[in-house]
Amino acid sequence: MDFITAQNLVFRYIDEDDQQENIANTRNVLDDVSFTVEKGEFVALLGHNGCGKSTVAKHLNAMLLPSGGKLYVDSIDTTDESEDFAIRRKVGLVLQNPDNQLVASVVEEDVAFGPENLGVEPKEIRRRVDSALRAVDMYDYRNQPPHKLSGGQKQRVAIAGIIAMEPDCIVLDEPTAMLDPKGREEVMSTIKRLNKERGITIVLITHYMDEAVDADRVIVMDEGKVLTSGTPQEVFSQVELLKRHRLDVPQVTELCYKLKARGVNIDTLSLHSDECIKKLLEVLL
Repeated sequence: MDFITAQNLVFRYIDEDDQQENIANTRNVLDDVSFTVEKGEFVALLGHNGCGKSTVAKHLNAMLLPSGGKLYVDSIDTTDESEDFAIRRKVGLVLQNPDNQLVASVVEEDVAFGPENLGVEPKEIRRRVDSALRAVDMYDYRNQPPHKLSGGQKQRVAIAGIIAMEPDCIVLDEPTAMLDPKGREEVMSTIKRLNKERGITIVLITHYMDEAVDADRVIVMDEGKVLTSGTPQEVFSQVELLKRHRLDVPQVTELCYKLKARGVNIDTLSLHSDECIKKLLEVLL
């Protein structure tokens, strides 16, 4: 069942001072973008900076509205302004910089901020806050000030704040871009666990190819269009296509690709290091 449906989505930024005759000459940030996300699916949206990923993210909870085409969230048309509240209860957005989302001086108060604004009863807020902090392994830090946390911990608190609002879907816009490797690992582990254990639909927007290998499906964008999509195996096997568009593949896949080009008998390009090692041992032994 499709939870998100983008149909021929077009978006352009237009200044208020623009004359009507100049609108036709404005470049589309999104140009005829179509895709679906099923309920409970983990989808990675990839592409280099400026390709339109973040613009898509802001469409998914109606922060931005299409200039053309349609975007539906759980069958709700995002251009219906009367449904904005319903859409934002269904889709939570986690931004790149957690400091932009942390608003309170204590972790648990920050996580409670969203449910309070939804008018949730105090006892239910307490339950949600504790559950959300446990879901991201930050319960023991509930009384800590956010500014004393590491980057990865801050991002997990930001994710907990969205979880406490109990959305069906969480959209994460480059949540690891400002983190060190340990922080990236913490956040990615949390995202995958929320998807597998809680059934939360995940849309992960990233330019790190290695973060997409465990997704159910990958959508690659370039210059405001969908370049290709499919399972991680299907997408990252298209090495030549991705390289022509200045995009990388996971390091393990790159290694397999180069070995195959040198005549090593590798039938499929691996996405994980243990799988690559197994294939090489089969070839060598």
